[in-house]
Amino acid sequence: MKKLLSNSRYLVLIAVFASLITSVMAFLWGAYKTFTVLSHLVSAVGGEAHGIGVELIAVMDTFLIATALYIFAVGMYELFISADLDIPEWLAIHNLHDLKVKLSGVIILVMAVTFLEHLIHWQDAAGTLMFGGAIAIVTGALIAFGHFGGKD
Repeated sequence: MKKLLSNSRYLVLIAVFASLITSVMAFLWGAYKTFTVLSHLVSAVGGEAHGIGVELIAVMDTFLIATALYIFAVGMYELFISADLDIPEWLAIHNLHDLKVKLSGVIILVMAVTFLEHLIHWQDAAGTLMFGGAIAIVTGALIAFGHFGGKD
């Protein structure tokens, strides 16, 4: 039973592979969206480049989500399989709290980009204010979790 439980940690490889594949696909989708935006920008030279800002923000959002998926894949691998990866020190994950804090940071950025997209399409002032307030509350909760949640 001990051997079975010890080897069951390799089940995490399912999440690692799935997250890594999804991350690669999201990075490729972001690259495609980048080329699409660039082609719109080039075709708009001399004319009005209306909406390019929104498209550029959407590209950032795609890359942020791809980055979150990559961080999750690397973090799960480090936690359950091997911490012997050649990665930057800031990406080193030592416990589950580290992984959650790193992902929280990316989630906060994704929410900020989503708010910018919403702000650009502003139609309802009260709705925009409530949306921003909701994002602020979630951001505050994630920051508090990161600050207080890992204390031993």
